[in-house]
Amino acid sequence: MDDDVRYSIGDLARRTGLTVKSIRFYADEGLVPPTDRTPAGYRRFGVDALARLDLVRTLRELGLDLATIRRVLDREAPLHDVAAAHADALDVQIRTLRLRRTVLRAVAQRGSTPEEMRFMHKLAQLSDAERRRLVHDFVDDVFGGLDANPEFVAMMRSAMPELPDEPAAEQVEAWVELGELVQDGEFRASVRRMAEHQAAERAAGDTTGLHHALTEAVRERVGAALASAVPPRSPAADAVVDGLTARYAATFGRPDDAELRRWLLRRLEAADDPRAERYWRLLAVVNGWPVPASLTEVFAWFTEALRARVAP
Repeated sequence: MDDDVRYSIGDLARRTGLTVKSIRFYADEGLVPPTDRTPAGYRRFGVDALARLDLVRTLRELGLDLATIRRVLDREAPLHDVAAAHADALDVQIRTLRLRRTVLRAVAQRGSTPEEMRFMHKLAQLSDAERRRLVHDFVDDVFGGLDANPEFVAMMRSAMPELPDEPAAEQVEAWVELGELVQDGEFRASVRRMAEHQAAERAAGDTTGLHHALTEAVRERVGAALASAVPPRSPAADAVVDGLTARYAATFGRPDDAELRRWLLRRLEAADDPRAERYWRLLAVVNGWPVPASLTEVFAWFTEALRARVAP
C-alpha cells in the first residue's frame, strides 16, 4: 500500500529534483513534516510529502513567502484566495518595474545627474492621489487669493493627470516632465502673473468666460497667413489684424480702436509663455487624450503684428 511507503530525504531529492539541503530546510520549517523516524533517528516521509514538496516549490517560484505557504498547506488559507492576492501584488510589482525601466531610459537619453534621476524616480513612483495633489497644490499656489477667470480655474482643477495601470513609456516621461514643470518656481511665477492679469481684467468689469471661438478664429486666420508666408509687419497682414480685432471688440463689447489694440497686446503678452501650452500638451499625453495642435507660432505672429501697429 502507498500509505505504507516511506522515503528518506535522499529519496525525496531524487524524485523531486530538489536538493537534500532544501528538503531538510522545508522539513525543519514544518512545511513537510516527517511521518516517522528510523530507530537511528533519521526522518522518513510518506507519499504525501511528494505532493507537498511539489506545491512548496511551485509557490516559492511564484514568490510566496514561507509563512503564507504554511497557511496554504495547513488549509488555513484557501489557495485560490492566496493566488488572487499574490497576483494583485505581482501586478503592482510589474507596474513598478515598468516605471523604473522608463525612468532609467529617460535618464540615459537625457544624460541626467544622480540628483535628477532620484527626483525623476520619486515623481514616477507617486500614486494617482499624490499626482493629483501635486497639481492641485500648483493650482492653489498660482490662483490662490485671486479672482481669476472662474471657468479657467475650474478647467485647471478638473484636468488632472491620470496614468493608466500600464502606461506607455511616453506617458511616464510626460508625467515626469509635467511634475517637474508644476514645481518649477519660474513657471509658477509666470502663471501667477497670468492669473493676476485675469483678476485685474475682472475687476475692471470683464465677466466673460473662456473664449474658444476667438482662439479658433486666430488659429484659422493667422494659420492661413503663416501658410502664405505673410510677414506680421507687412501691409498684407493688415486685413488679418483688422478682422481679428473686430472679433475681439464684438466679444468684449469694446470699440475697435487703438485702445483695444493696446489692451489686446497687453493681454497676449501676459499669456506669452510657451511653457503654459507645454503644460496642456504634457497633460494630454499622460491621460491619453488627443494632443492639441500648437498655437505658439500662431500667437507669436499675432502678437508681433499687433506690436507693429500699436504706438509706443
